[in-house]
Amino acid sequence: MNANEMIGRAQAALKDKFEEIDEVALFNQEKVLSAFREERIALRHFDGTTGYGYGDEGRDALGRVYARAFGAERAIVSPALLSGTHALTVALFGVLRPHSRILFMTGMPYDTLHGVVWGEGNGSLSDFGVETEVCPLNGEGKADYAAVKQALLRQKYDVVHIQRSRGYDLRDAFTVEEIGQMCAFLRANGFGGCIFVDNCYGEFVEKREPTEAGADLIVGSLIKNPGGGIAPTGGYIAGREKYVTQCEYRLTAPSVGGEIGSYAYGYRLFYQGFFLAPHTVAQTLKGGLLIGKCMEMLGYENFPKLDKPLADITRAIRFHTAEELCGFIQSVQDISPVDSFVKLEPWDMPGYDAKVIMAAGTFIAGSSIELSADAPVREPYTAYFQGGLTYEHCKLACKAVLERLL
Repeated sequence: MNANEMIGRAQAALKDKFEEIDEVALFNQEKVLSAFREERIALRHFDGTTGYGYGDEGRDALGRVYARAFGAERAIVSPALLSGTHALTVALFGVLRPHSRILFMTGMPYDTLHGVVWGEGNGSLSDFGVETEVCPLNGEGKADYAAVKQALLRQKYDVVHIQRSRGYDLRDAFTVEEIGQMCAFLRANGFGGCIFVDNCYGEFVEKREPTEAGADLIVGSLIKNPGGGIAPTGGYIAGREKYVTQCEYRLTAPSVGGEIGSYAYGYRLFYQGFFLAPHTVAQTLKGGLLIGKCMEMLGYENFPKLDKPLADITRAIRFHTAEELCGFIQSVQDISPVDSFVKLEPWDMPGYDAKVIMAAGTFIAGSSIELSADAPVREPYTAYFQGGLTYEHCKLACKAVLERLL
């Protein structure tokens, strides 16, 4: 069977899944459109400002649009949030205080947060006396409710952290329903603090966001799902007003909070990217399913299993050797519109404890809503594939990968 035949069979097998994705995209598109209309977005909201940014209508209205779409009381959406890790850091320092306690309910957080939480002498949470505890997941990659309950009985926590996506683990991402169950469990067991969700890679994959299922705060990056492949930079923090306000004080200064913050280049790309995001996310979900089905047909294990609900845009694919892993990543780079000629090499990427190889031939540097793949070069040899602004590009990438493997 050649690559085209394999893709044809995979598409036929995925027909029902693709229809489900289209239904979710339509629902979310209507939700976003309603937010734009209810906030009466006009051309003036796209204009940039300079200096302090007092009375910046574009900045303020953009936050309100996000809040409406995500079922939140308030939201910060800012190019001053430089990445997902930075947005998470601002939010954590916003809601925690010296000697506060935080419980990581879903195991160890993503690699780049380790230095934020446990770094020594670098201004980490640990340096400021924040106490931490990590509850490992159970053998099925789910929250260990018994262990969480015991932790809540031992200590009073100010924040409970939930990571929606898998990071570099092989577990499935958590669905919004599962996150809602975690939130209900925490409240039923007396937790009254901030339920904090790292929402990276999950926006618009389902009809609800964690803020609509009991989470107090969600955080993400605009060069992932909600930027729609157009936002040039930035991040967001959304949720309950009192927590978002605390995050504003950390992003700027306690004396001014969200009253300042200018962006001279204007906000059109942030608005337009958010408007396109439901469709773009649907494209990448279809692309991930296609490559997952084809890799399964070749005997490569990948996650989530194709009969499982989708909860984020990443697909983990396991390989037998480092050479196979790096070859797969190189295939994605080869079929990229930008820097397709680059020969990739693993490198010591800041924030990671192993060499990382990353395919990111993207229009926005490092954008993972665009076609991309990355992996720590360590056992088990697992590539993390995500993105694709169009399904057609994903399909061409799938063909390139298959032809290399076949």
